[in-house]
Amino acid sequence: MEKNEHSLLPGPLSDVPPQALALWLARTPIRMQHGPAWRIDKINPVHDLVVCLSGGGSYRIGQEAFEVRAGEAFLIRRGERFRGVIADTPENYTGFAQHFSLELFGRTDLLSQMRLRRVARLPDWPALEPLAIIHRSGAGASATTLAQHHQFMLFLLAYLQVAFEGWQSEEALLGSQDQLSLQIMLAASHLSSDPLDRQVLERVMAEVPYNADYFRRAFRERIGFTPQKYLELKKMEYAVHRLGKGQTVKETAAELGYSDPYFFSRMFRQYIGASPSSYRLKRSTGRPFDYVE
Repeated sequence: MEKNEHSLLPGPLSDVPPQALALWLARTPIRMQHGPAWRIDKINPVHDLVVCLSGGGSYRIGQEAFEVRAGEAFLIRRGERFRGVIADTPENYTGFAQHFSLELFGRTDLLSQMRLRRVARLPDWPALEPLAIIHRSGAGASATTLAQHHQFMLFLLAYLQVAFEGWQSEEALLGSQDQLSLQIMLAASHLSSDPLDRQVLERVMAEVPYNADYFRRAFRERIGFTPQKYLELKKMEYAVHRLGKGQTVKETAAELGYSDPYFFSRMFRQYIGASPSSYRLKRSTGRPFDYVE
């Protein structure tokens, strides 16, 4: 299987089920246009991602010093006091700052579970720079829009792709609901990343530090499927991809490990809402598919 071929960007969230995450923008983007006299000293109640378009800024958080330059993103975590001045550069410091929250299952601050580099150069900056200009132009509007959520998610994913250093230690979180939510997210990510692995479910369940029945119930509560059913869904999504590439039903069933193509067809219909043989026709007409639990 070609891992992550369905993901926009590789990184810690590339295989996370979308229903697990909730991105909330506290306000429209802040349009930064800072000259030599600029100073800032404040605390934000939410996270703040700063993206620099030109010039640069020098910041201090506690005893740590950071500089952000064009094409880089800088994370300021919620509740942190930060101070900033313009960097030693001939250009004005421009870009945008976006106040946001990223919650896991509506109950856990996901960034608090991550170890992240504060400043990171965004990958493929020539492609992202025009989008940064567009996102910045939305500053000052009366309310955030769906387009702004989508735009900012691209910047957040790009930042996390290069800034992610690992998850917080289990010892610091074990026993908390935050740890349970994180373990469910990671389990779902592992099941998504390689659904053709015959041992992936057994391995994932063996690694979680919880009673198996308790974990299955909690997984279903948050994801909407048991781990077994979620893995079946991921297999059928992979089958959609292979059928869309022109592979036959029999070939696809065999690749997924189903010796009986008719049983595979029943599973496919259960999750995708159409038979594999009729999928190409529906795909060509552009009709939508609804997943059925």
